[in-house]
Amino acid sequence: MPPRKRRKLDQKPKTKSSSKTSSLGNKDTPTYSHWLMKSEPETRIEKGVDVKFGITELKAEPNQTACWDGVRNYQARNFMRDQMKVGHKAFFYHSNCKEPGIAGIVEIVKESYPDHTQFDSKDIHFDSSSKKDNPKWFMVDVKFVRMMKRFIPLSELKALHLKHKSRGGALQNMFLLTRPRLSVQPVSKGV
Repeated sequence: MPPRKRRKLDQKPKTKSSSKTSSLGNKDTPTYSHWLMKSEPETRIEKGVDVKFGITELKAEPNQTACWDGVRNYQARNFMRDQMKVGHKAFFYHSNCKEPGIAGIVEIVKESYPDHTQFDSKDIHFDSSSKKDNPKWFMVDVKFVRMMKRFIPLSELKALHLKHKSRGGALQNMFLLTRPRLSVQPVSKGV
């Protein structure tokens, strides 16, 4: 599959210590099967490359399937590498745009494998510290499932989050609203 040029919402942690995460084998670590994945649906030029990749671009891909490359945050990488499985569903979230929100649903169709963009010095996601025999960054393949019956804007999600936070509810701890910079994040069953 040709490399996709798209969003780079996550940034590398500034220190090595911030990249450490809890062991996924720990019985206290939750296991997820639903996700939210952010991408940018509007033109934005980064290092001379348009990183635009919205749900309409995914629908236009062969078999409506594409690799989810360019993730450069350790926690987001760990979710994709260690917990995403074939058949899991994810909300396709439009970010860094005029009206951010959930646009559709995708399915994980290939589990994690090394992100080829980390090795390509011409790619905007190149990482000179990553080695082919010990890759840092991983990706999954996603397939378009469907558009939402209606677009769910961030403003609506924020309002529900505030309501649920004060009264208890499914959206009270939603990563989208508690860790907004994370481009790949779990969604609990209650959401």
